[in-house]
Amino acid sequence: MRFLRRSLVGLFLLSVTVGILAYAGQSVFSAIQARLSSEPMQRPPRERVFSVNVATLTPETISPVLTAFGEVRSRRTLELRAEASGRVVDLHPGFEEGGRVEAGELILRVDPADAHSALEVARTDLSAAEADERDAIRTLALAKEELAATEDQAKLQRQALKRQQDLRSRGVGTDATVESAELAAAAANQAVVSRRQSVAQAEAALENARTAVARARISLAEAERDLADTELHASFSGTLSDVALVEGGLVSTNERVADLIDTEALEVSFRVSTVQYSRLLDDSGKLRPVPVVAALDVYGADLEATGRISRESGAVAEGQVGRLLYARLDQAAGFRPGDFVTVRVKEPALQGVARLPASAVNAASEVLVLAEEDRLETALVEVLRREGDDVILRAPGLYGRDVVMERSPLLGAGIKVRPLRPEAAGVPEEPDMVELTPERRKALISFIEANPMMPKEAKARVKAKLEQPKVPAQMVERIESRMGG
Repeated sequence: MRFLRRSLVGLFLLSVTVGILAYAGQSVFSAIQARLSSEPMQRPPRERVFSVNVATLTPETISPVLTAFGEVRSRRTLELRAEASGRVVDLHPGFEEGGRVEAGELILRVDPADAHSALEVARTDLSAAEADERDAIRTLALAKEELAATEDQAKLQRQALKRQQDLRSRGVGTDATVESAELAAAAANQAVVSRRQSVAQAEAALENARTAVARARISLAEAERDLADTELHASFSGTLSDVALVEGGLVSTNERVADLIDTEALEVSFRVSTVQYSRLLDDSGKLRPVPVVAALDVYGADLEATGRISRESGAVAEGQVGRLLYARLDQAAGFRPGDFVTVRVKEPALQGVARLPASAVNAASEVLVLAEEDRLETALVEVLRREGDDVILRAPGLYGRDVVMERSPLLGAGIKVRPLRPEAAGVPEEPDMVELTPERRKALISFIEANPMMPKEAKARVKAKLEQPKVPAQMVERIESRMGG
């Protein structure tokens, strides 16, 4: 009986448990069905608002800056060539690569022994020719005196003949006497002709002597020039380059020994497109002498020189486009011919234009303008110039309105925005500065001082910046990249 009772109690408890689990399962299933069959709750949509940087478009007068790349060159470069052949016996102390010479200084001297000998021979020949000329002058003078004496004798003979003829006409003289007087007069005339011939010969001899003197003087001048050609002097002050000669070496006539470059008369040549070139012309089609700035990057410390455009190339070289322009540089300290520089040309000013970041204008020359209720609308502008990250544009109908500074794919016409007008707009960002340890600073300065390619002016500027408590990070990176650090 006890076993039966316990079995019935267990069976009852099992049945209750199964019933409770079935009821729980039914409750869960009913809840899921009710959840799935119920309609979702609709939330009211909310418009998305974007924050954008805006700036007021204000008209102003802007002078665009044209950027190009060019090469520094000297306006005066002279090839030094030996004018005489022989052995070099004297050289300028600064006759070396980069040596400095002043105008009129002796650069080199070729052995002048042969030239001195030729000069002495020419002087001797001139002295002999002048002596012959003096002898010819004296001979001509004597010949003229003899001619004068002979003419006087002939005159006397003619008078005697006339007198004998008068005596014969009065019956006093004889025919024999008259005939003798005629013979004497004829002989006197013959003597006059002979003396005239002697004078002509003396005059010819004098002319030959004078010609010989002139030739001797020409030979003397040539000898003096040959002697002067043994010395080569500097035509102007400058720096020597491509030196190819040492003292004691042999040179031939017209052999190139060096180049003399005037480092004070520098110019920069740079190429611009035809469109850019047209912007630099005046109303008459002539090139304007607009100012330029040439910048040479030296480890972050730029060397700059100002100047003006002076001329343009006469023709376009084969395979080239655009125009090649030349600008004279004023006080280009630290620059050397061959430097590759950045050239910034200041174009004529544009009236009634505005400047915006390039990110504010799309490829279709459209900008986003802030309209009523802070919504955006699209407007068309005329893009005149592009300068780096900025554009210069003209939009008379938009002046005084707020323009979005940075476009994005999320922005478009009709989008509601939250305009941000930064108070520090237009203030340039300060470059990143770093503090150097004494060891690092010393290593950088030592590298700059040991660099033979840097001009003294550039070294001084870089060292001055490196000695400051904080140094531009960009400069440090450039120097260390060349150090291999």
